[in-house]
Amino acid sequence: MLIPDQWWWFFIPGLLLGLYAQMKLNSTYGRYSRVPTETGLSGAEAAREMLDRAGMHGMEIREVGGHLTDHYDPTKKALFLSSENFHGRTLAAVGVAAHEAGHALQHQAAYAPLHIRMALVPVTRIASNAAIWISVLGMFMGLAKMALIGVIVFGIIFLFQLVTLPVEYDASRRAKHQLVQLGLIHPQENAGVSRVLSAAALTYVAGMVASLFTLLHFIMILRGSDRD
Repeated sequence: MLIPDQWWWFFIPGLLLGLYAQMKLNSTYGRYSRVPTETGLSGAEAAREMLDRAGMHGMEIREVGGHLTDHYDPTKKALFLSSENFHGRTLAAVGVAAHEAGHALQHQAAYAPLHIRMALVPVTRIASNAAIWISVLGMFMGLAKMALIGVIVFGIIFLFQLVTLPVEYDASRRAKHQLVQLGLIHPQENAGVSRVLSAAALTYVAGMVASLFTLLHFIMILRGSDRD
């Protein structure tokens, strides 16, 4: 059985992978945000074309502030693109925008993992808020007393992260296919878009690994407290 001083080792893999994933994303995105698309399309224009070709003429594409704050909101059925990707006419901007449009295509096709993730959002939001309190209360009460709650809370978070992976990879697959098929980028540009989307996907892998090791951490604490 692990002694308390050894439990912090559970956080190292997720922390290191998370740092690497963020560095990889910043480096790759930065590189291809300086490579203009040969078609001259902006991220918003590429996403608009993908949506229109799929019959989603009424779906809004809105500009939002922040860096890489791009997302698809299934409840509002709208795409939200950061200013740099809304207006940017680069491989990075078009790749990210197309990825978000890929989520809209998933929604239209009733892609099962997307609907599972949507169903998990409310309980995951509660679990994420609870995770903060577990960390705070654990400092005063001891983690052993919070172990069962920790297993439940981080089990929910891990499940959400696990379901998120196929959703994100599939959205990227749809994006790359549509960009080339619709002529929004040239075939030789696909490699650059793929690198940007792969780097972004790695951040989700890192999130899943971190939540997994945190879950294992609380499972070990729970097992240890049961033996006492």
